[in-house]
Order: sequence, then C-alpha cells, then structure tokens
Amino acid sequence: MYDPTILLHQINEDHEISTLMANVFEFDVRRKSGGEFPRLTSDLPLEGIAGDLTGGMFYLCGAAESTRPVLYASSEGDAGVIATDLRDALALIVGFPYWRDSLKYSASGELSAMESATTFLCRDTLTSLPALNIKQRRIAELLCVPLESPSTLVRRLHSAIKGAGPDFSFTDDTGEYGSLFGLFPPSRNRLWQ
Repeated sequence: MYDPTILLHQINEDHEISTLMANVFEFDVRRKSGGEFPRLTSDLPLEGIAGDLTGGMFYLCGAAESTRPVLYASSEGDAGVIATDLRDALALIVGFPYWRDSLKYSASGELSAMESATTFLCRDTLTSLPALNIKQRRIAELLCVPLESPSTLVRRLHSAIKGAGPDFSFTDDTGEYGSLFGLFPPSRNRLWQ
C-alpha cells in the first residue's frame, strides 16, 4: 500500500504541479477546508485535501493506515466516492477533467448515459482546449499516474460511486448530501444534438 501523503506533499511542494493541478484540473491543495463539520454518517475519519474552483472539496476517507477512498463533495450539495484511492482519483482528474459533467448528464447514474456524455465532452474539449493533452501528459509524468482513456476512467468513476455503500454518506452543517449522479440525460444538452 502506498502513502497518499507522499503524492500530496509532491503537489504541495512543486510549484509547476500545484499550479497546473489548481488552474487546469481544479484540484487546489491550498483549498483544504469546506463547510462546517464535514463527516461521514459512519463516522469514518475525513481529511480535506483539496478544493475546486466552484467550492467543492476532495476528502480522503478512513484512517491513515488503511486504504483511503477519495470522496468529492460539491458546493451544490452532492457527494460521493470518486475513486478507491488518491492515485486513481488523480488519474481521473488529470485524464478526464470534465468528469463532473459526465455525472451531471448521467440520467440518475446510468453508465450508458455517462459514456454518451463523455463522447460529447471529449469532442468539445478537443475544440476548446487543443493543448490540454500536453498538460495531461506532463502532470501524469510528474505524478507517476497512468494516463488512461476517458471511457475507462468514466467506467471506474461509475463503479466507485455505485460501490461505495452507506458508510460514505456525507453530511455537514447544511445537512446530508445527495448523489453525485445528475438527473439529466445527455440529450438534455442542446449542443449535443
């Protein structure tokens, strides 16, 4: 078992990595605090490790000596486990920066809807950010995380959320958060017609 604190330390200490992770991949290690009293209903320990540009937070779940899944809590009241460990979470965040949008258009958690949304999101990304793949390769190399296809990453994301179970229900001072799976099917996005 690897120690996720080594990866976090590397991101914190390397200016190039921390800047790219914050500005391109929305994983800002300087934003480590979210709402008041974040906790899991199971009372497993939570450690805030980064925030995104919209106020969402990434947490390591569980004790330091165990495998620690990564939970994402959005600023809109949705939360769920996105990866079984930090390395897989970083592979998702770097390999498919628009993973949140694949969840938004998941038709309540249908893998086929997420895969369809992913196809459109990849197309849109190539058009709007043609140099993204250079930044992805650079960060993957620096952090020694695999750079996998978005379709593989979306299947893994879907599996992580579906397989997390009730121990990972997230709450804070505003109440219990809902599922990361959005209600909309990809057909709801008019640009994808």
